[in-house]
Amino acid sequence: MTTETTPVRFDTKIALLLREDLQTWQRLNVTAFLVSGLGSELPEVIGEPYADADDTPYLPMFRQPVLVFEGTKETLTAAHDRALSRALPRAVFTSDLFSTGNDRDNRAAVRAVPKGGLDLVGLAVYGPRNAVDKVLKGARMHP
Repeated sequence: MTTETTPVRFDTKIALLLREDLQTWQRLNVTAFLVSGLGSELPEVIGEPYADADDTPYLPMFRQPVLVFEGTKETLTAAHDRALSRALPRAVFTSDLFSTGNDRDNRAAVRAVPKGGLDLVGLAVYGPRNAVDKVLKGARMHP
């Protein structure tokens, strides 16, 4: 039996992997961009809208926590390969995107590089908990 006080458990995981050498502003920027990709393509990860006691409406957010990890460039490359091999929904952020100024140029910068040559600084993945855990092997929780 489920009640409103029963904790909600998820059999899925939303996770971000950031390259460990990013500056603070870059970590925040990459995180915001990556999670926007998941929310726009996977409606099941979005919860219900919020409202305060005065019935002021607020936008819905993810229905579950987003776990943030960090790792080396090699860890990111391996995680990307594992996410692809498991066909998990994913979003990428490459170092080239720090020098573009708009969405069209961002997409062109990623399109210009083969997947094996992407200079990844961030990766977002969503899927079954065990599959996401395997993708993130070698990464550590972000401090």
